[in-house]
Amino acid sequence: MKRVFVILIAVVTLALTGWFGVRFAGGSHTLASVPIPIKAAENLPDTPAEWRGRIDYKLLDRQLSDLARRPEMAGLAVAVVEDGELRFVRTYGVADASTGAPVTPHTLFRWASVSKTATGVLAAALAREGRVDLDRPLARSRTTLRLPGGGEARVTLEDLLAQRTGLTKNAYDEKLEDGQSPELLRASLALAPLQCDPGTCHTYQNIAFDAANEILGEAAEKPFAETVEDRFFLPLGMVSAGYGMDRLTGAKDWAKPHRGAHVRPVKEAYWRVPAAAGVESDIVDFATWMRAMMGARPDVLPGPVLELAHRPRVGTARLYGGALRQATDDASYALGWRNFTYAGHRLAGHSGAVAGYRATMIFEPATRTGVVALWNSDWGFPFRIPFAAIDSYHKRADARWLDLGELPPVTGGAAAAGPVTVNLKE
Repeated sequence: MKRVFVILIAVVTLALTGWFGVRFAGGSHTLASVPIPIKAAENLPDTPAEWRGRIDYKLLDRQLSDLARRPEMAGLAVAVVEDGELRFVRTYGVADASTGAPVTPHTLFRWASVSKTATGVLAAALAREGRVDLDRPLARSRTTLRLPGGGEARVTLEDLLAQRTGLTKNAYDEKLEDGQSPELLRASLALAPLQCDPGTCHTYQNIAFDAANEILGEAAEKPFAETVEDRFFLPLGMVSAGYGMDRLTGAKDWAKPHRGAHVRPVKEAYWRVPAAAGVESDIVDFATWMRAMMGARPDVLPGPVLELAHRPRVGTARLYGGALRQATDDASYALGWRNFTYAGHRLAGHSGAVAGYRATMIFEPATRTGVVALWNSDWGFPFRIPFAAIDSYHKRADARWLDLGELPPVTGGAAAAGPVTVNLKE
């Protein structure tokens, strides 16, 4: 009876916490003042009987099953939001080829550079509250970032988040991957070559971008990663989402990085620049994040915050490579956010890549329809998945983004199996 009584107290405590919200450290500022849902078993649309909408989900599932069987793949998790609602969740293949452990809806993957979207909206939220000034030069903030010719005195926080530092693309990333300190690398960027005058063009960065980790953490009076988790992830119910290598590798269900059928070592490098590439979550919470980016949760991410974060700041080159590069146009970068045009439709989101992991979140704001996908291999072909779903939504019969006929035939055993359905309704 005593044990039952203790459990009841714990349940009531959790319920009260979820109902009244949580007031977190950070002076007198309330970082989360909305109810925090308690994670329960989801009624996920993960079987054909539950798929409803304009998109041909049965065809999509067959295409994803075929894709997952390719030897370049290991595991894959995909979710589709159509007209603002979660309509499809499906997982395929293995989280660990050495054990055969399957990917499930709760397998953790890395977001890689999609993490920048959280940084952008945090900056926008703090700017709306008057706690940061997007037009303030970086030199007036506490940051280790130094730019050639004292450029930090001219480059603003907005420039930093819109990738307008002027540095050559991915400056010093190879040194970060070799284990060097991101703080020291940021300071040494003062000696790096410039691609353009600071503030005048788009040049994609990770080490420099992570100066936002220092600036936003100080403004929030709390470490950056904790601020994002407390302010956004927990109120959205994204209990699987968070930062850090130990958090991923210590989880019971996580996707190991692969090259084909071979498990690769986990590399810590980009976790050390959390504002640029530090988030991991399962596919369900990744879909929750996309819905929030669509405006589905104004209690956590109000419309004015999203508009400030997502408004284009600078034009960029076309995205991706090959056929996708030719199919997209009018690309721009906002605050850790991409916008571009495809087949006459304006799309938004971000994609990412780190060793052994890929992630993408692409949607059409006008219809609130899009895809999140996570996979634990280096293969770029699955970046096509959102475009196949958007074509299906708009009934474009001529697009064949997931047609595997253009690829070399499979001659050996594939690393991945077919779809995995996990019963989460009991």
